[in-house]
Amino acid sequence: MSLPTSLYIHIPWCIRKCPYCDFNSHRAPDQLPEQAYVQALIRDLESEGQRWGQRPIHSIFIGGGTPSLFSAKAIADILAAVDQRFGLEAGAEITLEANPGASEQQRFADYRSAGVNRLSIGVQSFNDLTLQALGRVHDSDNAASAIEAAKAAGFKRFNIDLMHGLPGQSPADALYDLEQALSFEPEHISWYQLTLEPNTEFHKRPPALPPEGTLADIQQQGQALLRSHGFSDYEVSAWSLPGSESKHNLNYWQFGDYFAIGAGAHGKITDANGSIWRYHKTRKPDDYLSSGDPIRGLTAIPDEEQGFEFMMNCLRLRQGFSASMLEQRSRDRIVQWQPRLELAKSMGLIEQNGEFWRCTELGRSHLDDLLSRWLPD
Repeated sequence: MSLPTSLYIHIPWCIRKCPYCDFNSHRAPDQLPEQAYVQALIRDLESEGQRWGQRPIHSIFIGGGTPSLFSAKAIADILAAVDQRFGLEAGAEITLEANPGASEQQRFADYRSAGVNRLSIGVQSFNDLTLQALGRVHDSDNAASAIEAAKAAGFKRFNIDLMHGLPGQSPADALYDLEQALSFEPEHISWYQLTLEPNTEFHKRPPALPPEGTLADIQQQGQALLRSHGFSDYEVSAWSLPGSESKHNLNYWQFGDYFAIGAGAHGKITDANGSIWRYHKTRKPDDYLSSGDPIRGLTAIPDEEQGFEFMMNCLRLRQGFSASMLEQRSRDRIVQWQPRLELAKSMGLIEQNGEFWRCTELGRSHLDDLLSRWLPD
């Protein structure tokens, strides 16, 4: 029985590159090669099917870059090709990332008609000075109107993307951003700390970030605020109301499979023999448009490392994992992990809840240390 299989679609262009962004994004040309890129995605999709076989799609995430630079017709053509080639599971979640630019808001209703049933809106902050420091092309008014436009277009499911630990940010500033987001009654908030990633402008020229004590206060107070509104951090940086978790996020962190199409897209697939493969596509849009086979890396995860990679993913989830999930999604058996899990349990880092093993609050805060103890030899 094959694992749930998602699809990631990467659209690599932005109006401008943000100084903190390490994703594969490129400044958009004056004329986007929209039609040519859609055709390249469809060719790539066909290659995925030929390489890995026919599997119904559990969820789709269209990310970037800024996917909402593409027209609703382009998105509809892509989704129609996915449905024709693979088919969609009943109730498949289809998410589109959107930035709060005024021109994009006019497209929200059309995206919904095209088949998108969930938006992820890249707000990052509701503070105009902070948005300027982050190099964003929108302001707080744009952010608010984008969220209202999404609701008016009929999107009952939408995520608000926020960062914290931003340049010069105080706990009060961070709580203001969360309070503004909560006022729009979203069912999902991604709330994660800004990190200075290599090969970014912020890494070359670091801004003045809050000290460690302030970061800890932001984390503690923000978590308390979200929980007081009924949100739970089902994953380390993903918060939702009960039953509103992202299917795509869950499949990713539960070590499910996902196809990947688009420039710079990364995928993970379990083949019919139980071997697990990771792969990525060429990062350069021009190469992607002209390539017959855009794969630039294809690597099998060694059998002895599958269980560790499973743990590295699933222990980020508040629910944790079950023995049956481990044994279905890797070549390991729970008996191989029992001594390590019991030791971590005795240290207060892991707990067992029915059939599930999961991190305690202490374990979640020391997850990297815990995993480092379990690194394969």
